[in-house]
Amino acid sequence: MRILAIRGENLASLAAPFAVDLAAEPLGATGLFAITGETGAGKSTILDALCLALYGRYPRVAVSRREDVPDPGGEALSASDGRAILRRGAGSGYAEVDFIGQDGVAYRVGWEAFRARNRATGKLQAERRRLHRLDDGSAIAAGKTQVLDRVVALTDLTFDQFRRTVLLAQGEFDAFLLAAEGERAELLEKITGTAIYSEISKRVHLGYEEHRRAVEALELRRGEIGLLDAEGLSSRNTEREALRAGVGAWRNEQAAVGRILETARRIEAARTALAEAERRAVSAGESLDAAGPDRA
Repeated sequence: MRILAIRGENLASLAAPFAVDLAAEPLGATGLFAITGETGAGKSTILDALCLALYGRYPRVAVSRREDVPDPGGEALSASDGRAILRRGAGSGYAEVDFIGQDGVAYRVGWEAFRARNRATGKLQAERRRLHRLDDGSAIAAGKTQVLDRVVALTDLTFDQFRRTVLLAQGEFDAFLLAAEGERAELLEKITGTAIYSEISKRVHLGYEEHRRAVEALELRRGEIGLLDAEGLSSRNTEREALRAGVGAWRNEQAAVGRILETARRIEAARTALAEAERRAVSAGESLDAAGPDRA
C-alpha cells in the first residue's frame, strides 16, 4: 500500500483542520522526511490520525492505556476506544486517509466521532466509518466492521501488523524486534513483497508430500503382493506347464467324448429308422393278408 494524504480535525492537541499531502510537492518528491516540533505540538497525533482512519484505533491507546478514562459526556471510555482522542471542548472530530491499496486502486477511508447536539459536553455518539474510491467516489463499505474488514483486505495488514511495520509508535520499536521469529518473517514478507516465495515453497512442499505418500502406497502394495525368488519362480513355471498339459489332456478327452456322443446319436437314429421300417413291414403284411381272399 501507499499513503497519499492524512487529514483530521479536533484530534488531541490538533484543534484546527490539518492536511498532510504526501503525493504533492515537496513531500511527493522526497524519499525521506521528518516530522518535528515541540512536545505536545501534535507530531504523534498525525500518526494517530493515520491509524484511526484506517483501523479505528491508534497506537497510544492500544499500547499504553490499560484503564478506562473519564469523558466530559459523563461516561467512561474503555482503553481501546478510539473516540478518546477527541479534543476536549470539541463537539466533533475526524480523521481521513487517502491511500493506494494492494490492488493499485486509490481509496479514501474516514473515521468520525461526534457528541450529542455537537456540544462539548454532549454524550459521545457511535463513531462513523466510511470507505470509497477516489476516482469515481463510489462507496465500498460503511460501518465499523465492514470498513475494517475491507481495509485489512486492501492493505494486507491487520492493525497489529501495521503498527509493527509501517508505523512504529514511540517506544514501540522493540515490539517488532521482540516479536516471535515466525511473526517477524511474516511481517517482513508483507513489507518486502516476497510472500509469493513462501507460497511457492508451501506448494512445492505439499506436492512433495503428496508424491511421497503415493510412493509409500505403491511400496506397501508391492510388499503385499510379494516378489518370487528363483526357486519359487521355477516352481510356478513347473506348475504352469503342468496346468497347460492338463488342459491339453482335457481337450483330447473332450474330443473323444464328443466322438462317442456323435456315434451314440447315430446308433439311436439307426434304431429309430429300423423300428420305423419294421412297423411299416408289419403294416404291409397285414394289408396283404387282408386282401388274400379277394385274390382267390
